[in-house]
Amino acid sequence: MCGIAGKYLLSNSMVNEHDLVRMGDAIKHRGPDDAGTYLSPDRHCGLSFRRLAILDLTDNGHQPMRYQDRYQIVFNGEIYNFEAERAILENDGYRFLSGTDTEVILALYDKYKEQCLEHLRGMFSFAIYDEQDRTLFCARDRVGKKPFKYYFDGQVFLFASELKAILTQAEYHKEPDYEAIHHYLTYQYVPAPRTGFAGIQKLEPGHYLKLDCASGRLTKKRYWRLDYSQQLTLDETEWKQRIMVKLDEAVRLRMVADVPLGAFLSGGIDSSAIVALMSQHSNNPVKTFSIGFKEQKFSELKYAQLIADRFQTDHTEFIVKPDAIETLPLLVRHYEEPYADSSALPTYYVSKLTREHVTVALNGDGGDENFGGYSRYSVQKFALAYDRFHMLHSAIAKPAASALYRLIKTTF
Repeated sequence: MCGIAGKYLLSNSMVNEHDLVRMGDAIKHRGPDDAGTYLSPDRHCGLSFRRLAILDLTDNGHQPMRYQDRYQIVFNGEIYNFEAERAILENDGYRFLSGTDTEVILALYDKYKEQCLEHLRGMFSFAIYDEQDRTLFCARDRVGKKPFKYYFDGQVFLFASELKAILTQAEYHKEPDYEAIHHYLTYQYVPAPRTGFAGIQKLEPGHYLKLDCASGRLTKKRYWRLDYSQQLTLDETEWKQRIMVKLDEAVRLRMVADVPLGAFLSGGIDSSAIVALMSQHSNNPVKTFSIGFKEQKFSELKYAQLIADRFQTDHTEFIVKPDAIETLPLLVRHYEEPYADSSALPTYYVSKLTREHVTVALNGDGGDENFGGYSRYSVQKFALAYDRFHMLHSAIAKPAASALYRLIKTTF
């Protein structure tokens, strides 16, 4: 991951480069390899960047990156189809000085403006300042893999990968958002666009912001939503084939890197499938990493070891000990927003362990969401069935609905 931050002053004040450095230093952990800042000619716009180098490890990948003596970008993420898009752009006369996906985003923006997002396949959050049009264009990927948080009061626009960078700026006065805390106590996290801090929002997945610096108008627009209109009628064999083709393609694209990569391995279906496919696309043993507990009934290490043996991975394990509670203050600082998922602790440890060996790691997150793997999805089916019964007002339907409702309450 990398860290991005920026500031635009709509008043007569000018951005201080020291403020940009402070924003970058606050998220230094996101990008230890390189740092950079940019100030616009009129000094109203400033960008800050912390780099974790993955593609083109040379200085050509330095950010903020300039393009056509007009655009400046700070970009966090990875564009998996950038090589194909670059080839198309080169046929159209565009030239590139680096081997990065960052420069491809800039060229796409020059050609398509906001519609450049339709050409990006990957995870991203970025901001592009156009010196000629005096506009700041900010976007987040379709499912929100990369964070983007911002503050705007009509006079100053602040943005960053993390709240910590925004909190360094004098223009923002720290205040809790009590409604966000209410949502946290209800859902165990803070739903977008709130963050837990009054006035600071997170850009929703599949959305972009555009700040017209001349007028001071900030526009937010949703550029993508999941399309449910296409109904497919396939048998089980066809579904299996399609899913495997897509999953294999997704894994292969994510293995493009100029640094060592590995995988989190729990031994479950999701991470095991990722490791299996990685082994098919790698000439060397895949580096896998697992977290376990001394209490065997809570530990999945034996399942992870089965997969590691099956695919002959270079496997590393770590045992979480009871004194892990001392890590909680560090977790609070990193998560920033109110968050109550107990999996945060083992996730932190496996990430820390993995970083000691590789720079990039693939995981199986999202499988349960896509394929209905959580038990609550079954409960939802019962709830929907109850709603249908409840809508029927016949004498026969009411007792049946009541009986079903009692069954749900006693079972779940």
